[in-house]
Amino acid sequence: MMNLFKKRPPLLDTSDAHLVLNSLGGDRYAFCEIVSRYQNLLCSLAFSSIGDIKQSEDLAQEAFIEAWKKLDTLREPEKLKSWLCGILRFKVSHFRRKEDNQPVKNADELGEQHDNAHQNSELDEAIIAQQEQALLWKTLNTLDETYREPLVLFYREQQSVERVAIELDLTESTVKQRLSRGRKLLQSTMNTFVEEALEKSKPGVAFTTTIFTLISDIAPPAKAAVYSAGVVKSGSLFKLTTVLSFIAIFSGFISSFFGLKAGLDQSRTKNERRLVIKSVVLFITLALIFVVTMLGLKHYAYVSPKNAYLVTMLSQLVVFAFIASYLFLTFAMNTAQKALRQRERIFHPEYFTDESEKVSAKKREYISKLHLFGVPLVHIQFGIPEKSDKAVFAWIAGGSVAKGLLFAWGGIAIAPISVGIVSVGVFTIGAIGFGLLSMGTVAIGVVAFGASAIGVKAYSSLSSLGWESALSGGFAIAHEGAIGGLAYAEHANTELAAEIVKLTLFEQNYHWALGILAILVIIPAALYAKSVRQRMKV
Repeated sequence: MMNLFKKRPPLLDTSDAHLVLNSLGGDRYAFCEIVSRYQNLLCSLAFSSIGDIKQSEDLAQEAFIEAWKKLDTLREPEKLKSWLCGILRFKVSHFRRKEDNQPVKNADELGEQHDNAHQNSELDEAIIAQQEQALLWKTLNTLDETYREPLVLFYREQQSVERVAIELDLTESTVKQRLSRGRKLLQSTMNTFVEEALEKSKPGVAFTTTIFTLISDIAPPAKAAVYSAGVVKSGSLFKLTTVLSFIAIFSGFISSFFGLKAGLDQSRTKNERRLVIKSVVLFITLALIFVVTMLGLKHYAYVSPKNAYLVTMLSQLVVFAFIASYLFLTFAMNTAQKALRQRERIFHPEYFTDESEKVSAKKREYISKLHLFGVPLVHIQFGIPEKSDKAVFAWIAGGSVAKGLLFAWGGIAIAPISVGIVSVGVFTIGAIGFGLLSMGTVAIGVVAFGASAIGVKAYSSLSSLGWESALSGGFAIAHEGAIGGLAYAEHANTELAAEIVKLTLFEQNYHWALGILAILVIIPAALYAKSVRQRMKV
């Protein structure tokens, strides 16, 4: 089954309700999860009613196609199974009214076909299969449907009483009783044959592939937004993972808000305020353009599979273009701020007459008295950088360019633990992060976690480019193993790929990573904005 879904994004919640929700949003791969989950049930129920394996699979396919078209009429997604069974039973009833029971006719002709087969040196496999099915149905048709349905399902579900009970909404004891009675009713000479034939008749990957092909050109139901609210239970909105995911997603925008406040408090002229606003708007706009472009490419790759590989390569060019643009903008804005402050001091000296506005004013920065090995424990820059300013340097450093022996926060941050627009270190968080463990809009590192990620192990929501492994809700490219909506690797969207990616470990711990990301992005920005207002606000 895994090969069919080579381009299927990993679904962390595979409940019926969430699969319905994703399908309503146009995710055909989610609907194929539904098909894979219930194809055996529907095919078994249809076969139990009409006795023709091929025709039963055709009716089951028709039921799934109709379900796809009418999915927005399902008012209670958690009742998906009974809804699908209802559609199937209607189609079976309609079929039986129109058609004679074909397997019975075939069974009458069994003797004649058998004689013809003996006249040939090699038996035709198609004739053998037809004979087996006819004989199978002739035997099963002696049973009442009450016993026939659980018997068919039992041998198609790896002889699991528990599975049959779940599928038919019966108790296990009831299933055992019906199975016992059904076996006794079967002719003793046919027991072994029937069991083996049922097992071989189980629908496989080809069935789901056919469904996927048939729904590819059918638009999804149009009421996704209306039913989305009904599918997600109100309690789930308050789960820890949901809250942390929401905070992490918007942490960059929250940090930008505090950055804007701090920048305006640092500014002394209209030109400086305009530059601050322009900088924040440009950074946010670039990030939005990047995300929208990546989502657009992902959507196009899904609806146009023949171009998926080309679109995937294009997505990586977009990632590198975003990295280059953010690096350029960060350094350009830092240089522009210094140049503008120097020019404003010359042409508008009236704004800088206060003693606290001098370049050497202590109010512009905080340097702790405590030093370790000759380096300040804390050094924080609060004013707009001047032309003569050097990078802030301390064990804990903060400023437009900050270098820390332990921790750094700022526009450009370099430290073992660094948080910034551009961050470099061992553990880094930033719009662009370079580190051993890196997190950010684009994270680059040995282990990288972000909207886009590049690393030995890369985890992301949009695009992952990894050497060993890559996991992404969108594009995933790796040398060894990849799990993603569009995955390319030696092992892509397989069980082995999941082991290489460490998917289980990731699912268990990723919400803590989201929490750390949110805390280290938002809290320093908020504290810095508060300190700037206290020190620099005129």
